[in-house]
Amino acid sequence: MAKITILGSGSWGTALAHSLCAKGHEVYLWSRKEETTLALTEKKENERYLPGVSLAGIRFTSDITVVREAEACILAVPSSAIRETAMRIAPCAFHGQAVISAAKGFDPASGKRLSETISECLPTARVSVLSGPSHAEEVALGLPTTNVIASSDIAEAQRLQALLTSQHFRIYASDDVIGVELGGALKNVIALCAGISDGKGYGDNAKAALMTRGLSEIIRLGVALGARHETFMGLSGMGDLIVTCTSMHSRNRRAGILIGKGYTAEEAEKEVGMVVEGIRAAKAAYALAKAHSVEMPITEAAYQLLCGERTVDECVHALMGRPMRNETEKYIEN
Repeated sequence: MAKITILGSGSWGTALAHSLCAKGHEVYLWSRKEETTLALTEKKENERYLPGVSLAGIRFTSDITVVREAEACILAVPSSAIRETAMRIAPCAFHGQAVISAAKGFDPASGKRLSETISECLPTARVSVLSGPSHAEEVALGLPTTNVIASSDIAEAQRLQALLTSQHFRIYASDDVIGVELGGALKNVIALCAGISDGKGYGDNAKAALMTRGLSEIIRLGVALGARHETFMGLSGMGDLIVTCTSMHSRNRRAGILIGKGYTAEEAEKEVGMVVEGIRAAKAAYALAKAHSVEMPITEAAYQLLCGERTVDECVHALMGRPMRNETEKYIEN
């Protein structure tokens, strides 16, 4: 068994710690706040995010030097904290250390993929990406879940696949880091829109359209950035999109429902009580689409809505009134 450090004691970091500890690994769960570490140590439970789930066996700490000699470090903090956290562990990380990004979003400061930001801060690390349909609540309960881990070195992905896979948490390997990472980040924008549709009462037809056409534009951007089309047909693309657009576990969908009912984005995120990555990802995705001349009308509508440029009804009117075209189209225009 291995020593694994997980940075971030939110719902996902806690669920991963629970799963890996149950497999027999020596797991350290790092929290930025000392009071959080003390509460977890005392109660052996994350009352805020995963109430009722026993965390016995996990070691809790706020000492960043715990990353030393860890066979793998998993960054499970929000996208907005990825750069800060990676820089924090840099003095303690060793050459060739495995660092796994388990967040789904973009670096808000640069708009880059999170693995790119981690690699900038930890240039000697072996950086990989973990993504897929994985509600923390279900992983913590030991319900069957599958994810994909991607590294530019397929042998490294397969090594981490063996490290993370358990009876209830099955991992597939991939060498398409761009595709796996973009699928996880961009589906949050579409899930936010699906929630808005639900909040407005637009029905199942509209949500099905958002999901399928949303996947089309995710693929267009992904392929333009160097990802493989087939990756988006897998767990980190279609799989994550389905679960995030349809489940009430999804904070993006829940926030979208509130926005559809008239809440502002800020009010919706406050009501959800957790970071809503889709709100942040919309801006980065819109900028990437413009920079690479990729047509992403749903993402553009989400960006305009969140910026206050259009209402929900105006966005729907614009989407439904777009010029007619064939359903199947090139993913990259020549």
